[in-house]
Amino acid sequence: MTAIFALTTSLLWGLADFGGGLLTRRTPALTVVVVSQTVAAAVLGAVVVATGAWSAAGPRLWFAFAAGLVGPIALLAFYKALALGPMGVVSPLATLGVVVPVGVGLFLGERPGLLRLAGIAVAVAGVVLAGGPQLRGAPVERRTVLLTLVAALGFGTVFALIGEASTTVTGLYLSLFVQRLTNVAVGGAVLAASLRRGGSALPEGGFPYRSLPALAFVGLADVAANGTYATAAQHGPVTVAAVLASLYPVVTALAARGFLSERLRVVQAAGAGLALVGTVLLATG
Repeated sequence: MTAIFALTTSLLWGLADFGGGLLTRRTPALTVVVVSQTVAAAVLGAVVVATGAWSAAGPRLWFAFAAGLVGPIALLAFYKALALGPMGVVSPLATLGVVVPVGVGLFLGERPGLLRLAGIAVAVAGVVLAGGPQLRGAPVERRTVLLTLVAALGFGTVFALIGEASTTVTGLYLSLFVQRLTNVAVGGAVLAASLRRGGSALPEGGFPYRSLPALAFVGLADVAANGTYATAAQHGPVTVAAVLASLYPVVTALAARGFLSERLRVVQAAGAGLALVGTVLLATG
């Protein structure tokens, strides 16, 4: 069950990243984040009311609140790094965030067997290669590397926090709702600050009403991925769930290949193959 939920997480996050990347070509990244998360918060609010999930409120919601604080900061750092540096450096480096939840799992006493350790190593190597690492070219600015590492640490921290935010289904609904409300508040505050400094919140044509379905998909896919990851972490080793859930760059690369006809580089194809081998080792270990 852990492998199924974690791989579903990768699929959802990979598609959300692909959709978000397309949207940010026409709409400011901050606006994409705020609008998509607002839609997700509205849907989750309706679910919380319909299921009576308010009754599951407890101290664990602080984990959801913390995840909501960290998530937008990590995402904005990632977008900024992509704007400043080559994707072939930023994308693979950002996947290093997986060491945070894996480290938490080891700290809590998880001891993967030899086969699973091999699977972790192979899968992580595959994810890094699937990002198409740039091994040659102009030096990358220190600021770009720093922003990417901040993003990686933030993504990994969200992994670890959301896995601790609930222990029941209704509690999961409520924790995801709290996380999304916090995302909107933090993202909205950053957007307001950007506008005061002369930044832009909308594309030239005004509010992107035609993009609302895509924005809704990005927000809902992201929140669904958080839910499936939390479920995976609760039903099996966090070390396995975190690594399998981190395969989303492979999904994003394959989506770009399928929908945009972008050609995969040899290193990316090799990375996707290694990620698949690592998945098999983790699922059977």
